[in-house]
Amino acid sequence: MTTSDNVAEKSSDLINWLVARGLEGLQKEELLDGYCNRLVDLGVPLMRFHAAQSTLHPVYGGTGYSWYHGKGGEHQKFEYSEVPSDHWRASPLYAVLNEGLSVVHERLVDQNEPSKYPLLNELREHGATEYYATGVSFNSPTHIGAASTDKVVNGVLLSWASNAPEGFHEDDLALINAAMPHLGLALKAASDARISKDLMRVYLGRDAGRRVLSGEIRRGSLQQIDAVILNFDLEDFTSLSEELPGNALIDMLNDYLAVAVHSVHQNDGNILKFMGDGLIAMFDVGEIDADARAALAAVADLQDGMAKLNAKREAEGLPVSNFTLALHAGEILYGNIGSESRLDFTVIGPTVNQTARIAGMHRSLGQRILISDDVAKAAQPCASASLISVGRYMLRGVAEPKELFTVYQPAE
Repeated sequence: MTTSDNVAEKSSDLINWLVARGLEGLQKEELLDGYCNRLVDLGVPLMRFHAAQSTLHPVYGGTGYSWYHGKGGEHQKFEYSEVPSDHWRASPLYAVLNEGLSVVHERLVDQNEPSKYPLLNELREHGATEYYATGVSFNSPTHIGAASTDKVVNGVLLSWASNAPEGFHEDDLALINAAMPHLGLALKAASDARISKDLMRVYLGRDAGRRVLSGEIRRGSLQQIDAVILNFDLEDFTSLSEELPGNALIDMLNDYLAVAVHSVHQNDGNILKFMGDGLIAMFDVGEIDADARAALAAVADLQDGMAKLNAKREAEGLPVSNFTLALHAGEILYGNIGSESRLDFTVIGPTVNQTARIAGMHRSLGQRILISDDVAKAAQPCASASLISVGRYMLRGVAEPKELFTVYQPAE
């Protein structure tokens, strides 16, 4: 068998594996770990591999994966930055992305002078003998071209390092380049799936996002369940919004909503939607008694979190707020409503409406936290010591009176 035939056979094996894994939706980490191990099995003297991609996420702007022979791989996340860091500017991948280089290829044992890239000098100290980096664009089957420093690049940056005495053989690089478009395609499939899950979770909520991705997308597809509904609002936010500049107002709102979301998620609840300075959440963790206990645990966490946040903001000289909260339990309809062109995965039904009615009684009753008798009964006996009745009331549109409770907080 000739050298070219041998490369073609190895390339075919690797390409077939990449295509199959891409079609079956293998996660990025498993895909890249398998890819690196197969390169080694095919005789490529691979010491280190790295892949970096941009992503769509509210916290971080890119992801990375670094693999070392004998150690496996490690997933990395890179936070957004308006200005490229000095470390990133000194990277050979930055040069591929922004300086019009199709590749950065250096032999690390044939030169006495240090490389201009600090990373390559570090790799040489750890035994690397050769480095090869390039990129694959997802917009076309070509290498990534030059881009501005603030451009979001739709593609992947890749690098390989060898520690063999002679570095990479010509056939090794031929194999790497032959399989590169297929590696890019498999990575695109994996990253698109992850981005979809991340965005669905962030914008629809953990449970609703999972349901939509699993196929619950038809208008009118509703499920009837028993759950606890939580209605959270900030106090006096309207007056604060007239006094504070826009940026300070948004920062304040994000601070408080972050505490509320954390308290709900910490107790297995799901955020259904944000509404101005408030939110609606749902607790559906099992039977209704478990739902009620989870909701009350979230209320306790929320009280603690809000107190700590207010103390922190006051110490920093920032304006503070408090909150109102209503809990009610019962049957709800959970699913898709809207039009064919715009759907919302949400909750509807009398239980949701009654929660809003209870929330409207905070001011008249002088209580920030109001809990229906349905929640109080479901949570017994755990809630007997902490819930105090504030009386029975007729709610608008409800035939029978409802007894309402608040949370007893002993003076410290």
